[in-house]
Amino acid sequence: MKRVIILRYGEIHLKGRNRGFFERILFENLKNALKNKECEISRIAGRYKISDYAKDEEQNIIAICQNVFGFVSLSPAYEVETDIENIKQVCQIAVEEFNINKNQEPITFKVATTRADKSFPIRSDEFSAQLGELVLNLCPNFKVKLKEPDVLIEVEIRENGKSYVFLENYPCQGGMPVGTSGTGLLMLSGGIDSPVAGYMMAKRGLKINAIHFHSYPYTSLKAKEKVLKLAEKLSAFAGPINVFLVPFTNIQEEIHKNCEDSFMINIMRRIMFRIAEKICDIHKFQTIITGENLGQVASQTIESLTNTNSVMEVIPIMRPLIAYDKIEIISIAKKIGTFETSILPYEDCCTVFLPENPVIKPSIEKSIQQENYLNIDDLINQALQNIEVIKINKK
Repeated sequence: MKRVIILRYGEIHLKGRNRGFFERILFENLKNALKNKECEISRIAGRYKISDYAKDEEQNIIAICQNVFGFVSLSPAYEVETDIENIKQVCQIAVEEFNINKNQEPITFKVATTRADKSFPIRSDEFSAQLGELVLNLCPNFKVKLKEPDVLIEVEIRENGKSYVFLENYPCQGGMPVGTSGTGLLMLSGGIDSPVAGYMMAKRGLKINAIHFHSYPYTSLKAKEKVLKLAEKLSAFAGPINVFLVPFTNIQEEIHKNCEDSFMINIMRRIMFRIAEKICDIHKFQTIITGENLGQVASQTIESLTNTNSVMEVIPIMRPLIAYDKIEIISIAKKIGTFETSILPYEDCCTVFLPENPVIKPSIEKSIQQENYLNIDDLINQALQNIEVIKINKK
């Protein structure tokens, strides 16, 4: 008998002949997430198993695994050689270790047996009844309840000659394994929305990199540290993230000097997207992700979004938050641990030279006219030559 952790995946079950591709990437992602933990990782018939770890590391390992996209739930379990008496013995131990005071109010329970190994000589329902009787003898304060019991004791008899007994189920993130849906570049501003957008696309299997535009010395080094901290929090879910830090000061100064104030944000974002597309082309990233939300600010009206889209030549833009309201976005940000960092009062480049009355329905023709006052190609090339790349990997 030994202690193990059983992990279950979700959507991968819907895959056909290419299921092996998703299973292999999920396995590699799990190994990377646990690279600093002493443990053994293996696969068992539609499940993944973690074993040979220190007892005091179990909760830490569970917390890490809960953030690996692709898994829907996990359970710490006892593993034994499949044998009737072995299973009964470990069931007794599991109930005892559940540490329920026999003097407290009655606890309801149910035993559920899954018999994947059809050579096991007792039917699932019959064996569950036998184990239920054992539990009642052990814990007289327990009462059987088949629907919504306080405690569900699960027994899995697998085809590998092993059986597993567990009383706890921990929810995981679900989604698809990161890396199964291509690679994208997240426009990471430092606000609340963009980290949530990155999380949501990583949950759909997209490998995330990030780009951040800074305007030092108008923006402080604290603003840069804030963005890197957000990337680190994202990497707990998305794996390693390359952050491209783009100097944007000269571009903003040129826009401020040569263009109408009301068009400053519009022209600035058009240039940002051009730079992002250049980086995608260089590094073979397949899409750009933003935290844009329809109607939230002047740059996110349908006209502004259409205007921005018009500068893109090949790379598509994904906006997973487009129809969310702010309360929903904040709720996700709190859930994934980015909210408190996002609201730190360090400015980003979008607040520099902020116009009093930004245009909310910019025409493409007027935007092009404003851009004619700039040497955009030179500005973009200069920015690309001075990019700093930092690799972030959650410890």
